[in-house]
Amino acid sequence: MVEHLRLRWRDDLSIEALLGLRDELDDMLGRIRSTRHISNPLFKCPACGRVVRGADPHVSVRATILAMVRFGLAAREPARALETAWSAYRKTAGLDPYGHAAASEPARLPGCAHADER
Repeated sequence: MVEHLRLRWRDDLSIEALLGLRDELDDMLGRIRSTRHISNPLFKCPACGRVVRGADPHVSVRATILAMVRFGLAAREPARALETAWSAYRKTAGLDPYGHAAASEPARLPGCAHADER
């Protein structure tokens, strides 16, 4: 994944290109977990005691930006500017942390989040 990030990173990366890169890294993460048979961790519900699998992990846009700094592909200040631009773009376009249209969350009922799975 880091090598792919190295190949695709440019200093003049647009927000749209950043979203495309995030999608590629997210797909790559899914393929790696699938081919290596890595399953999600188990959690025990403190309310009912039921043991359930956690949600699938995904790569966020911010994680992509932070990875560029961590692996020395971008300096801190340009990355900070890109992160600020992403935050503003996200708010105006109504996107979630993963760059997709934000869905209004359903109202949570009291009790377990997995109550409908029983």
